[in-house]
Amino acid sequence: MSQNIEHVKCLIIGSGPAGYTAAIYAARANMNPVLYQGTQPGGQLTTTNEVENFPGYPDGITGPEMMIQLQKQAERFDTDVRNGWVTKVDFSGSVHKVWINDEKELHADTVIISTGASAKYLGLESEQKYLKLGGGVSACAVCDGFFYRNQEVVIVGAGDSACEEAHYLSKLCKKVTMLVRRDEFRASKIMAERVKKTENIEILFNTETEEVLGDGQVVTGVKVKNNQTQEFKEIPATGFFVAIGHKPNTDIFMDYINLDETGYIKYEKPGTSKTNVDGVFVSGDAADHVYRQAITAAGTGCMAALDAERYLAAKDADFEVATSTYN
Repeated sequence: MSQNIEHVKCLIIGSGPAGYTAAIYAARANMNPVLYQGTQPGGQLTTTNEVENFPGYPDGITGPEMMIQLQKQAERFDTDVRNGWVTKVDFSGSVHKVWINDEKELHADTVIISTGASAKYLGLESEQKYLKLGGGVSACAVCDGFFYRNQEVVIVGAGDSACEEAHYLSKLCKKVTMLVRRDEFRASKIMAERVKKTENIEILFNTETEEVLGDGQVVTGVKVKNNQTQEFKEIPATGFFVAIGHKPNTDIFMDYINLDETGYIKYEKPGTSKTNVDGVFVSGDAADHVYRQAITAAGTGCMAALDAERYLAAKDADFEVATSTYN
């Protein structure tokens, strides 16, 4: 093997709750995992100000702090955590080939994909400002809705997820204003009717967000425009939720790994983390378009590490049998 090629037993791609949990389990199983953090070390949780629904933190914890602790725990068991991101893969043969930053080539016995998914945002400067400040912009009502109890919030979206999140928020918030760009929902009829029948949800059709308003620290309202009448309006709100979908970070694997129509990795066998490629496993939001929670991501990270360990153990056993037979 060329000196420029590094061989690793377990390669973990991604550094969110799924990746670090996989690393902890893999390291404790003496798989000597190497973890590359990717373009966003710590994943989506690094953009979350407060995490109060992850077990074990009775007083809550910030997203960045939680990811630092998970990294330290993985490193405690000798996980090799590295900066860099995967730019190319080749899973066509028995050797799993991966390139880092278009330069370094690795050959891995097992690969755990934990690249997650990125929330789609509107792209407004004001939206991104308060998202980075942690002052009222969110793409996860289940994660952050609790912080807006008895307050007024705005949510953007028209699909099933948007309706589901609006309904969830309606149980916590005084009022939910839902902005729908077209004159109808994209959601299923049953989801749309559920939202329409909820008293504290106001639906504004043909309405687009112009600006997220705030005092420089937190959100105070939303400026919107009716795209039919061109009329502008300001809506008081302390929270601005975006529910226009997520994009799984899986494009780099599409030539080898089976994806669904929206780009999420398909499980080869339900109840496992196996993909269609032997020795390649998936955990976290790269395959999960339903729950998308830190705790479920961590759980699938554990599954991926255990599946990878069993895969290696089975290969070793087959090798021993073959060697014994040959001798």
